[in-house]
Amino acid sequence: MAKDVSIVVWSKQGCSFCNEVKTYLEEKNLPYQNIDVTEHDDRRDILEAKYGVRHVPVVEIGQGNAFRAVTEVGIEYLEKALENY
Repeated sequence: MAKDVSIVVWSKQGCSFCNEVKTYLEEKNLPYQNIDVTEHDDRRDILEAKYGVRHVPVVEIGQGNAFRAVTEVGIEYLEKALENY
């Protein structure tokens, strides 16, 4: 994986799917930024405006100004997206 790749995980407290994503990234030694949407509907509004979803987890992966979002739930979707980097 390229060193300048950024990963952002949009998550909420108590979300088992969110924890699965974060655990996966940590096991792969992939640093990420976490944005917690718990009690922050304005952050869900951002997800809706950007990707048409209000659910989490959403994982943004990219370089520079080019990001791809993984909005599907399941590690297999995240793994597929990470293959491109």
